[in-house]
Amino acid sequence: MYAMTMLRQPEASPNVASAPSTRRDLLKAGGAGALLLGVMFGPGSRAGAEEAAGGGKAIAAVPGDTPRPNAFVRIAPDNTVTVIIKHLDKGQGVTTGLSTIVAEELDADWSQIRTEFAPANAQLYNNLDFGPVQGTGGTTSIHNSWPQLRKAGAAARAMLVAAAVDVWKVPASEITVERGVLRHRKSGRKATFGELAERAARQPVPTKVRLKDPKDFKLIGAKLHRVDNVPKTNGTAVYAMDIRRPNMLTAVMQRPTRFGGTVRSVDDKAARAIKGVVDVVTVPQGVAVLAENTWAACKGRDALRIEWDDSKAEMRSSAEMMADYKKAADTPGVVAAKAGDAPQALKTSGKVVRAEFSFPFLAHAPMETLNATVERAADGSYDFYAGSQNPTIEQGVAAATLGTTPDKVRVHTVWAGGSFGRRSSPYGDYFGELAAIMARTDQKRPIHLVYTREDDIKAGNYRPMFYHAVEAALDKDGTIASWHHKLVGKSLIKGTPFEAMAMKGEVDITAVEGVSNTPYAIPNHLVEWHDAPTAVPVLWWRSVGHTHTAHAMEVMIDDMAHAAGRKPVDFRLALLKGHPRHIGVLKLAAEKAGFGKPMPAGKGQGVAVHESFNTYVAMVADVTVKDAKVKVDRITIAVDCGVPINPDVIRAQMEGGAGFGLGAALRNQVTFENGVVDQANFDTYEPLRMSDMPIIEVHIVPSAEAPTGVGEPGVPPVAPAVSNAIFAATGKRLRSLPFDFDSLKRA
Repeated sequence: MYAMTMLRQPEASPNVASAPSTRRDLLKAGGAGALLLGVMFGPGSRAGAEEAAGGGKAIAAVPGDTPRPNAFVRIAPDNTVTVIIKHLDKGQGVTTGLSTIVAEELDADWSQIRTEFAPANAQLYNNLDFGPVQGTGGTTSIHNSWPQLRKAGAAARAMLVAAAVDVWKVPASEITVERGVLRHRKSGRKATFGELAERAARQPVPTKVRLKDPKDFKLIGAKLHRVDNVPKTNGTAVYAMDIRRPNMLTAVMQRPTRFGGTVRSVDDKAARAIKGVVDVVTVPQGVAVLAENTWAACKGRDALRIEWDDSKAEMRSSAEMMADYKKAADTPGVVAAKAGDAPQALKTSGKVVRAEFSFPFLAHAPMETLNATVERAADGSYDFYAGSQNPTIEQGVAAATLGTTPDKVRVHTVWAGGSFGRRSSPYGDYFGELAAIMARTDQKRPIHLVYTREDDIKAGNYRPMFYHAVEAALDKDGTIASWHHKLVGKSLIKGTPFEAMAMKGEVDITAVEGVSNTPYAIPNHLVEWHDAPTAVPVLWWRSVGHTHTAHAMEVMIDDMAHAAGRKPVDFRLALLKGHPRHIGVLKLAAEKAGFGKPMPAGKGQGVAVHESFNTYVAMVADVTVKDAKVKVDRITIAVDCGVPINPDVIRAQMEGGAGFGLGAALRNQVTFENGVVDQANFDTYEPLRMSDMPIIEVHIVPSAEAPTGVGEPGVPPVAPAVSNAIFAATGKRLRSLPFDFDSLKRA
């Protein structure tokens, strides 16, 4: 077998980080005498070879049906088992989930498990749900890795057993493996994984493996401590912000004050006079100040005198943009879904309900702002250190900007302090900025690009602003006869490398998901979408289109139930026939919350159910409303995500998703005046506070279905559940987000 050249995560204190910088160092890092397998078993692709985003050449992705312990499992003589993680862990816990899958099939002891982020290599580490691209997103990490890692773990186990057979000269059928130890009970022999690692590495990799029966799972479904608990607690986990390279400079950018603006002229004399400032360079994205430290870089930036060209910039206010959206909704849009004749049915049906919903731009605001470091090697290649979410794209963007090829760009992935979609730009934006800065220097010193919190809030790539106009009608039996839904908002997909994958004709499926494919049985259903071009850059935000479509759908469904004089849960159940997983979570959440029980004055319960990313979530919110102030007291959640790999991680993601969505419901928004962003930091874009967080109960549906993700699906149902609870408590509807609580004072 061949030892695989692996990039190790930098091992250092949280304030000083380093990484192997030569091929010799990398080989040393792999260790000797270990089950360290590095043969790729042939190309091939689930989706076929396509042009890699930004990469400039076709990349053949490896299919998921071949056992590949070589790429994912490393067993060392010290008995540790290192699982190579091809996805970014930005707090969602995939290192724990993916390791659990391997450890289960390997029959390892959980205390043996270690993790290491994979190098950028789309041939070995492509996302099987994306095709020939290495990336994390769309709540796909567990889903696409499930069969792949089970087979890798099972193959490594088979190779250890084969090694034991070689040594003990006994039949493989007589060897048992449990908690990292192989035993032959008849002879009393036993050996640890580490003792057999070197011999196991010489065994042929099996082409077929036998996977466990789920009834025999010992780790999957159990409560295990997260693999990142200790390093994140004692400060040894290395984030991109911790990276320190010898003689490194810090860079901060001054970007245009209006989106679409460009640099007309720069006076950097005062900036260069600041102690510690080394250089000032103009790049397509703005002006960068490079300094010996962050403080000097920021002071230098403050001293810049820049004249901007706003001739192509967005100059409207948020109110003006929304007014334009509403005008667009009065005209026919691109048809995203159609069944029957909704407009005609509206004319001939009984009671008609009309509603409008508006949604603002939203920042992602991860706790660790965007940052990355680049260093030029002696051979002219480059090392990037970052919480990289899409290594394939970022490799390609950096290479093109630096005038080299992707194989000359190495991406070292480290822990990321949140993302919520922000690190997953289809343009590799912050990598492009850093590469552009590097290209305009003598490249003798490493550069660390850092976003301040103000940069984070004002630099764009927001959840798009959206407007929904809905008309729905009941038939004589009190069920929905017609539904006409219009959406207006900027496309996330048009003009990006993902256009071929996520555009269905003229429709951006991320703009209408959750509405165009509603599970509710509606005989006459028409969905129209208008793209709303603007220079304001937009990006997927935790749960993408479901962030607004779930709210509009579930609040409107509640409106229809009220108009029909039906109970909200019963009304939904009648429309969800043929969707057992929706029904399952809805019934479970309602039961656990005691939905429908009598409530004191000023209190109310609301329900919502939604599927996103093949995970089904229902929520019941309990609220108290007093003097036009709303307190969310409790949220009861039921989730069906298939086989529950790590119940504790699932609960954490449901709790975190609910809190994230609640912040957007209560107050989060990015607004504009004359094209300039109003918000800048956490005083004006206030995150959810501990005092706002309700009690949350999470109930996981037992399932034998293939596992799906939980990073995003906890977000969509929370706002509509709270809105419906406020209506139950007050009889007043708060449809748009963030909620206008002052409207509760008005008659």
